[in-house]
Amino acid sequence: MDFLTERAFVGVVATLIVLGLFVFLCRPRKSGSVHDAVLDTVQRLSKAAPELRNGLTEQAADQATTHLLEMLKCVAVGISDREGRLLSWDGQANEHYADLEEQIVETVREGHRAHVQHENLQCRRRGSCPMRTAVIVPLIIDGQVEGALIVVGGVDGKRMIRAADEVARFLCIQLELAKLDESKQQLAQAELRALRAQISPHFIYNTLNTISSLIRTDPEQSRELLQDFAAFTRYSFRSNGMFATLADELSNIDRYLTIECARYGDRLSVRLRIAPEVQSVVVPFLVLQPLVENAVRHGIAKKPGGGTVSVFAHDNGTEALITVEDDGVGMDADRLFEDLRDAHKSGAHVGVGNINYRMRQVFGDDYALMVETAPGAGMKVTLRVPKYFPGVRPDLPSFTGVDDDEDARAGHLPPP
Repeated sequence: MDFLTERAFVGVVATLIVLGLFVFLCRPRKSGSVHDAVLDTVQRLSKAAPELRNGLTEQAADQATTHLLEMLKCVAVGISDREGRLLSWDGQANEHYADLEEQIVETVREGHRAHVQHENLQCRRRGSCPMRTAVIVPLIIDGQVEGALIVVGGVDGKRMIRAADEVARFLCIQLELAKLDESKQQLAQAELRALRAQISPHFIYNTLNTISSLIRTDPEQSRELLQDFAAFTRYSFRSNGMFATLADELSNIDRYLTIECARYGDRLSVRLRIAPEVQSVVVPFLVLQPLVENAVRHGIAKKPGGGTVSVFAHDNGTEALITVEDDGVGMDADRLFEDLRDAHKSGAHVGVGNINYRMRQVFGDDYALMVETAPGAGMKVTLRVPKYFPGVRPDLPSFTGVDDDEDARAGHLPPP
């Protein structure tokens, strides 16, 4: 993820450079108006940018051309896609788009800027037409032409060409950041798939084995465990959503621990203590299950006589503190911390390492996991989660177990 952070930093710096050039190119000549020019430029850029962060679409192009036209104070501004098809055109001289179309297609095909003089076009309003020149600049992202910017001016000169180049550079930065956002989303989805893959096949096999062994001796418990297992897998393998409420995550943990308690019997004890005021806090999806599974599989299961897994969550001002603790076999702290540094690359301690990486990715390095462990002393993992963080919101529906009434009515699963 370091390369994404570097690219984001470069994007911000490049945006500031382009902003400075915009101010220089678009500043009024009269003294005393520089601050107004800066303010106007910043406002126009801030209004043109948001939709572009979603990619080069007609909606994004429409929003951008409107504000860029007002900022550049030119005759018209247009944006095309990678095929040369016009996405948006704002301003005058609409009839000349047809005259420029061939040049636009050539620009996106060749990736070179074009400069078209009005005197070389057929025009019935030769004396009254507002157009004097047009500059067509390719929008190149990661070496690929994604579209073209068309700036039509009422005056000719190097200033307009430079302004068109800087506007195109600004658009390219926004579109590159859009690709960066998409890459981050794809990476986050890949990490979720990796977490789901860590739901041990042995856990699934052992769960089914436990259920089958209870069918004759305790059919009611086997029925309840089957419902818990179905709800657990349905929640864990959902394909949508990057975040969930702590309440939903804890409900899934409760199902998991119910199943493991049935398997381990008296060897596994569970303590849950959750403050009601933190249940609505939003956390990364599947942030707790790997930690609890790690406590059961690597802490308690390897300890003769078993032990206790504890999950606590309480209020801490602007944050919620969540703790997953076991009194199992533990491990050497130095070795664990060394493994966790590059766990997302090496694969060591994938569950804990992936959670640590995701917490830092979402909330920043200050929210890395806090781990306390020693051989024979168990392990304690603490998560600090801000109660509110920009862009972090639950996009999973509230999960209540069997949420498909048709399944229940059809007899696949009994209603709760």
